[in-house]
Amino acid sequence: MLTVLNLAHRLASLVVPQPRPPSPPRPPSTADFQTLDTSVPIEEETLPWYDPRQFYPVRIGEVFQSRYQVVGKLGHGAYSTVWLCRDLVEHRYVTIKVCTRNSLPVRRELSALKHLNSLPWTLHGGRKLIRTLLDHFELTLPEQAVSSENEAQPGDEAAPPQTFQCLVHKPMLMSLFAFRDGRQLPESFLKLVLKHILLTLDYLHSQAKVIHTDLQEQNILLGLDYIPALEAFEEAERTSPVARKIIAGDRVIYQSREIVTDPDNYGRPVLCDFGEARFGATTYTDIIQPYQYRAPEVILGMPWDEKVDIWTVGVMIWNMFEGRDMFKTTGGPEKKDDDVYHLAHMVSLLGPPPVDLLKRSKMEELGQYFDAQGNWIGASSLPDDSLEQSEWNLEGEDKDLFLAFMRKMVRWKPEERCSASELLRDAWLNKV
Repeated sequence: MLTVLNLAHRLASLVVPQPRPPSPPRPPSTADFQTLDTSVPIEEETLPWYDPRQFYPVRIGEVFQSRYQVVGKLGHGAYSTVWLCRDLVEHRYVTIKVCTRNSLPVRRELSALKHLNSLPWTLHGGRKLIRTLLDHFELTLPEQAVSSENEAQPGDEAAPPQTFQCLVHKPMLMSLFAFRDGRQLPESFLKLVLKHILLTLDYLHSQAKVIHTDLQEQNILLGLDYIPALEAFEEAERTSPVARKIIAGDRVIYQSREIVTDPDNYGRPVLCDFGEARFGATTYTDIIQPYQYRAPEVILGMPWDEKVDIWTVGVMIWNMFEGRDMFKTTGGPEKKDDDVYHLAHMVSLLGPPPVDLLKRSKMEELGQYFDAQGNWIGASSLPDDSLEQSEWNLEGEDKDLFLAFMRKMVRWKPEERCSASELLRDAWLNKV
């Protein structure tokens, strides 16, 4: 018979499992690697604004924070290099984004991710489709590691010249842009992707009160829960190290390596890169968004809110489904981006802007584009185009429903654009 006393003795005799001790760092690879010509730019060096002083000289095999060992390079961006690492404490793979120093987008991203992590638990499905922050820390180059290329320059006094912010995330696969690789997405797959994006935006806008402002295919990553793909990445780097450049003996520029796995292991689309995100206010006035995706209220110098994200979704669809940009934004002999071409094409596709919208503008050059009645008077002629002419993939009812869906997002007045929640109930999006 199990008495209270017997139960107490049994519980006392149970062995409490001890936490697994940290793994030791793995020794560096001894396999041969190709050394590249130092005079030819590669990877982050190809950025027009590249400055070696801004990038931390990560080395494969080194350990950060006595915890994260660098396995290999996944890629680079305007403000970071990205690395697959082994978490020696939690015994898992992580991705570490090693950011450039003294960067406003990096500070914004860290603030936004901390804000998102601080929010209460929710059943909202969009919460799981945001790339969350697992950890963050700073790297500081020791004094003796400062070479001539890293010396502080005039104007660098605003932040420690040798401190680099690092963000730790769960590993992901390729971006939606890389996955598409210039191809047009089939209608059924496009709808699936859009449902994920809109669900994420509904959470950001309605609960988190965050405006992403930088929605684009490069910032939507496919998830990955298949650990063998990461193990294969590490083994490939150990046996066949990537090519690299060794500069002045103290800096290495590695080529990136792709995570390779079967398409059956591709996960759901996840929204990342919150370096331009805004939160804590209802409207803003600064310039945001990639040029092609820029909403009219941003171009025309008006206060903007979360509806800029809705506009971007509509414009992004054109790239994914039609295989080309929605708006012509360039012109002239040098084919440079200019508001005059962008606004002219908006008028062609959407009709003239409402006069009451134009009255909100603080743009000094507004009179160069529109007269008092909202008619186009810009230096560029209006393209002979319309949404109906631009849509080439659908016919009949499907085309009508699709264009109706588009017109719920791509509208002059932000308050007339549907919310993400309303768009999720759209007829075209839910038609099987």
